[in-house]
Amino acid sequence: MSFPEKFIWGVACASYQCEGGWDADGKGPNIWDEFCHDLTSQHVIKGDTGDVACDSYHRFREDVALMKAHNIQAYRFSISWARVIPDGDGEVNEKGLQFYDDLVEELLANGIEPMITLYHWDLPAALQDKGGWLNRDIVNAFGRYARIVAERFKGRVKKYMTLNEPQCVAQLGYGNGAHAPGWVLSEEKVARVFHILCLAHSEAYRQIKAVCGEDVIVGAVPCGRLCYPEKDTPENREAAYRASFDLSEGWSFTFNIFLDSLILKQYDDSAPAPVKKFAATIPAEDWEKMEAPDFIGINVYQGTMVDETGAVVKFHPGFPLTACKWNVTPEVMHYGPMNIYRRYGIPVMITENGLSCNDRVYLDGQVHDGERIDFLHRYLLELGKAIDEGTPVKGYLQWSFLDNFEWSNGYDERFGIIYVDYRDGTRIPKDSAKWYAGVIAANGTNL
Repeated sequence: MSFPEKFIWGVACASYQCEGGWDADGKGPNIWDEFCHDLTSQHVIKGDTGDVACDSYHRFREDVALMKAHNIQAYRFSISWARVIPDGDGEVNEKGLQFYDDLVEELLANGIEPMITLYHWDLPAALQDKGGWLNRDIVNAFGRYARIVAERFKGRVKKYMTLNEPQCVAQLGYGNGAHAPGWVLSEEKVARVFHILCLAHSEAYRQIKAVCGEDVIVGAVPCGRLCYPEKDTPENREAAYRASFDLSEGWSFTFNIFLDSLILKQYDDSAPAPVKKFAATIPAEDWEKMEAPDFIGINVYQGTMVDETGAVVKFHPGFPLTACKWNVTPEVMHYGPMNIYRRYGIPVMITENGLSCNDRVYLDGQVHDGERIDFLHRYLLELGKAIDEGTPVKGYLQWSFLDNFEWSNGYDERFGIIYVDYRDGTRIPKDSAKWYAGVIAANGTNL
């Protein structure tokens, strides 16, 4: 197996999950700071917070050196909006912006491409106080923030992602309250949040392009249900395709509730009543403002198996699971990207893929994570099949480079290829980091 000549091999992390420095150098509070600090509600297991996390705010040079030592070609990181603009739409915090400037320079000096995600869930608290993603005023604020970042990194950063997993922002943050800000709203209002997120992506897209022109590509990173066929027949493939984009069941966790708006400028006919009710209130000019992304980032962890009728096939007892009890379904890495490309005709990039393991330091001082190696190996083999069948996949970013703060699961879940001892911040490359370095060196020919 081989991957395209210019295929990008990288890793990913997110600001709140790895940086720490929660109030350092003028950073403003964000919704995850407040969510975690609300100990009366215990939103996060064991009362964990991202106050220190991996302390990448102070140790990023060490992290970049580890990336270089393991052949990493690209690093996808997110910017903390509140670190750059403490209240979300006021004065720029130069010290906060300088942190990312220093990170970008360190990456470039080590031959690693920086990829910026503008929003990975940590909204400035001051904007949440004004309604957050339920308030349309946030669209202009997000566009201004995007422009400030683009102006700072023009000529140095070539790839941007506007929003990470808007499905989680909308449903987990505003639908069931599992994530910050912890609101529980009606489905119709959750649909409004989705729409405002789409408008915000589009405004950020325009602002970045206005600053950088065609020197940059701007994508978005949705998530959601991806189905794969129980049997590899034409009929079962078609059923899996249809099931992936059916909004009638669990509409808020589908790729197309976000992407159809941006690219097709409408909702699918299978949308449920609350979504259609909200859609009837959308003015025509809103659809005209939608901007299709230059590439679609796909975060792939687990898929749904369906039969030739599109019905979900139950996994057998004892089906392989990760440490956080997600199903191990490598086949979704074959059919998922293919189906996304088939529907939208836009190149894709795997922007997250990995698993949580019960990692520990062994008696020899090393971290042996053969389970992770096997998982990544299986998923990459399936990604190769999607590429062989004509899907334009531009790159693969493993999630995550470091063990880090895993949202409501705190520090109990370890996704990294680099082990982090949270007592003192010590980093230990796991066996998977060395394995991944070899995959990159061979461009996948050793898989």
